[in-house]
Amino acid sequence: MLFDLLNMGLFSKKEKTKDVAENPAIKSAPGTVAPNLSAEETLAQGMTNVQDIIAPSAIEVDFDFVKIGGMFYRTLFISGYPRFVGANWLSPVINYDRTLEISMFYYPVTARGVLDDLKRKIGEMEATVRSDSEHGKVIDPSVTAALEDAMSLQEQLVKGIEKFFQFSFYITIPAESLEELNSITKKVESTLGSLMLISKHTTLQMEQGFQSTIPLCIDKLMITRNMDTTSLATTFPFSSSELSANEGVLYGINEHNGSLIIFDRFSMENANMVIFAKSGSGKSYLVKLEALRSLMFGTQIMVIDPEAEYQKVAEALNGDYISFSPSSKAKINPFDLPQSDTSDDNELGLKILSLHALLKIMCGELSSSEEATLDKALIATYKLKGITLDPATQNNEPPVMSDLFNVLMESREPDAQNIAHKLERYVKGSLAGIFDQRSNLAINNQFTVFSTQNLEDILRPIAIFIILDFIWTRVKRELRKRILIVDEAWLLMQFPDSAAFMFSIAKRARKYYLGLTTISQDVSDFLSVDYGKAIVTNSSIQILLRQHPAAIDLVGETFYLSEGEKKMLLACAVGEGIFFAGNNHAAVRFVSSPEEHRLVSTKPSEVLDMRREEVEANKATTPTPVSKTPQEEVKVLEPEVKEVPAKEEVKMEENPLTKILEKTKNAEEISKPAEPPKPESVPPLPQKKPFFPQKPPFRPNQNKVKEKTIVEEITPIVTVEKTLEPDKNSEDSLV
Repeated sequence: MLFDLLNMGLFSKKEKTKDVAENPAIKSAPGTVAPNLSAEETLAQGMTNVQDIIAPSAIEVDFDFVKIGGMFYRTLFISGYPRFVGANWLSPVINYDRTLEISMFYYPVTARGVLDDLKRKIGEMEATVRSDSEHGKVIDPSVTAALEDAMSLQEQLVKGIEKFFQFSFYITIPAESLEELNSITKKVESTLGSLMLISKHTTLQMEQGFQSTIPLCIDKLMITRNMDTTSLATTFPFSSSELSANEGVLYGINEHNGSLIIFDRFSMENANMVIFAKSGSGKSYLVKLEALRSLMFGTQIMVIDPEAEYQKVAEALNGDYISFSPSSKAKINPFDLPQSDTSDDNELGLKILSLHALLKIMCGELSSSEEATLDKALIATYKLKGITLDPATQNNEPPVMSDLFNVLMESREPDAQNIAHKLERYVKGSLAGIFDQRSNLAINNQFTVFSTQNLEDILRPIAIFIILDFIWTRVKRELRKRILIVDEAWLLMQFPDSAAFMFSIAKRARKYYLGLTTISQDVSDFLSVDYGKAIVTNSSIQILLRQHPAAIDLVGETFYLSEGEKKMLLACAVGEGIFFAGNNHAAVRFVSSPEEHRLVSTKPSEVLDMRREEVEANKATTPTPVSKTPQEEVKVLEPEVKEVPAKEEVKMEENPLTKILEKTKNAEEISKPAEPPKPESVPPLPQKKPFFPQKPPFRPNQNKVKEKTIVEEITPIVTVEKTLEPDKNSEDSLV
């Protein structure tokens, strides 16, 4: 926008005015009391007030900086502006990555004086141009440009299209040291220079410059620039996107201005969220972070997890992790009805519609006659259990898949037989026992994960649909703040009926205080279906992470992205993207604490490193076995004497090896041990009543290793040491 307007002496500098007039009534000499003050006011003058508390200890005013307490401040003013600017042209200064104190002052000027000055300046410039032309000189292009601008402004002011203002722009830079202040000042001046802004220091006026940038709305420098209304509008400072609220969940950092993105999804029209990204861009990482932080606000989290990525989080939070497989004990009956106490609810019709969608996924496409036959069979199946359209009967025990199979088999219609043959493998065939059992689950935990990792690909969409219907049935029973996370939602978009069921949940979730989070890495499959686009439009929050070049055009068309935003999504790093919330959106970088990162990261290399660290930590904490001396082993074994039966004590009275233990204890005290006898001179143990196998002969001058061996060999005898009375004759004969 053009605003290089006649800053050549058009207006003189305004005179500074005093803000507050002096009151002679309260002015008094030091040490005296003003006569007009009351006793309370006189007493208050000698007491500490708020200004005394918040005031710094000292203020040092230098010619190029101000030191207040321990902080240094330097003020810059803008003296030159570019000729042409665009919207948001001050964004690099406003969103600077260091703390800056920016002040802008706007002074309206009356049009009459401006028109008179413009007329005079236009006459002067026309005379200059005519004079140069008559003398054969080259016309100065700057004079020609200024003349065109002045004439354009004069026309707009006369017509009332524009108004005239004076503009002041000041920047104060804080720092903790003088070296840091000089470094930041150079960087700020470099940034201003890139915007064609000429900045200068408020030398010898640093105190007035600091006062002009604090929130007092007082301009003590009065260094102004002439601008019209359109040019002035481009200086509006609040141009960056802000997605920060007073309460909510921390999602990440706004990459435009470094602010925090704190948002409460339940404060929007609906609490639904969609996340699209290519594999490995951080979708599950982000969802886990949101789930962990939402738990602190009392939100119940339910997750449909196809790849067992949430198991570690569920175990850490003491949540329920339910894995579905043919051998799993967890069962869900797709025929369950919500238990309702109100007589106005009629859930049977809605349940039959959802069963139609499920059976189409299980049996494939059905003709119109087969759908009519199936509808009659479903009504008959519920009727066998006493459940009709009367809401009072809908609390009875619901049927199971085998009941429907039996009803179809008993029918003589060919369509019924055809449907029964398609269902047979789920009831009696290789897939029996998965979908034809009564429900034995209850969603009572604050964090519940339903895993379908152990199911085959052909069964996974069926299982996800049944789990989704089971959760939806439980959600409608009790009003509670919940978040339902559906990972790999493109699996349900493959079938029109399951896609329609997802869309119905997205539309009705708000009524039951439920927020639906839909995650998909296959953007084309999800958005190629009309129901997929409808889910996006019914989600107040959309998050786009890194995209594949083949899908960026479809994503850009769906979310109305600019070319710059498309390029950003193609080149952004892991954990970066665009956060849409209602009509606002901003580039975001999702962050986590080290503890959260260890819990939610699924990167294979990091998972292996964490497992290795756990193994090493377990080894370090495991105590190593310490070898015990004979005396320690005897002391440990002595308390077991009381538990020995009396009949064993009688048998041990004839055993002569009891005294050997005492000799072993005192082996170290024997200074001159007797010469060991020959093996044949040692008499054998009595064989009359054998109690232990024969032991090797005792040698009192054995080394410590031999002593340990003897103690280990006679350990079974130690347990009866205190209850035995040694046989002196046996001892003498052995020694």
